[in-house]
Amino acid sequence: MLRKLLPDKLPGIEFDRIELPTATRMAGVPHRTGTREYLTCEQGAIELAVAGEKYRVGSGDVVVFRGDQRHSYTNHERGSAVGFSVVMLAPMPL
Repeated sequence: MLRKLLPDKLPGIEFDRIELPTATRMAGVPHRTGTREYLTCEQGAIELAVAGEKYRVGSGDVVVFRGDQRHSYTNHERGSAVGFSVVMLAPMPL
């Protein structure tokens, strides 16, 4: 489940809460070229798959990656995993 955390749209930034029940996978949507995404895990562990690599993001960990790549989030653990995603969108080309 993905939930927006800010009541207003802010130009160039997205801030979401991700909650994944056990054995759940959620596909991310690639953003425009040059976008950076930050993922932090608050509870459990989230497996981030991006650009052919997999990373285990445990409670308290933070990872930054190119948000313009195909990516997904998976919970392989028992119990829900909760994380937060901050997307810093690249400026629109002129």
